[in-house]
Amino acid sequence: MLKHVSAPAHSFTQVPNEIIRHPRLSAEAVRLLLWQLALPPGVDVSLSETAKRAGIKKTAFTRAKGELLAEGYVHEWKRQGIAGRWATQQLISNTPLTAEEAAAAAGRPPAAPKPAVGEPTPRDVGRPQENTEGNTSPPPHHPLAERGAQALALVTRGERRLRLSSRDVRALAPLVAEWLQRGASLREIRDELTSGLPDQVRSARGLLRNRLLRKMPDPAPEPTPPPSPLRACAGGCGRMIRPAAGESQCRDCRYELATAVPHDDASGAAAATRRGMAAVREALSPFAPAL
Repeated sequence: MLKHVSAPAHSFTQVPNEIIRHPRLSAEAVRLLLWQLALPPGVDVSLSETAKRAGIKKTAFTRAKGELLAEGYVHEWKRQGIAGRWATQQLISNTPLTAEEAAAAAGRPPAAPKPAVGEPTPRDVGRPQENTEGNTSPPPHHPLAERGAQALALVTRGERRLRLSSRDVRALAPLVAEWLQRGASLREIRDELTSGLPDQVRSARGLLRNRLLRKMPDPAPEPTPPPSPLRACAGGCGRMIRPAAGESQCRDCRYELATAVPHDDASGAAAATRRGMAAVREALSPFAPAL
């Protein structure tokens, strides 16, 4: 393999090899990210407009954007302006960023009080941009539905029989989000949605909707309340007990207390009571766990 490389004197962009060799980014996602990073400083072009210039079709753009969002190269936030119109702010970076790092780079307040990240340089981290095209009154941003859309794009990537339009993705995203909320992993979702596909799929949306509903995992079980803490028996025997109904003494101490002979008891009633309770206790001991 021969290679001849001439260093460009102008009009070039430094790109980390991690982007070019990324194992989970499709060719369209890499192309979309490189186009954005190659824009001159101060030029703000939305991702959808960049996809048009790069020749990326609408469905491929939806998947590519989902991949970049999932890998941390793209972050976006929706905000409402003075006139009530919604706008989307997008941040593109040449390295994966966490949500906190992206918010800091975009100059947004952090979602929760956490240690501040280092001050990024505008070119190395990325640049925020406003995407106001077609802004009338879209619904507010729903993170869970977005996660569902991203997951759907990832699990169906590379399967030609499951090509979806952006409208299809929006329609199915809530179902995928429900799978995620019930604890399903991306691998489990991919296996359930892509295994055993027919040779020809007439309606990818209909097939996926059917599988998402029919194979929906059961809701996660309610967390078991923690057991009551151990405490010393108040009867003075030195045992540790785990109260089940607020009792303060172990079973033996409660029994001794119940069968104690009063000082003024001259009859044999107390003794008879003790013998009867001892017999009952002996009969029930195999079935009643000791505290």
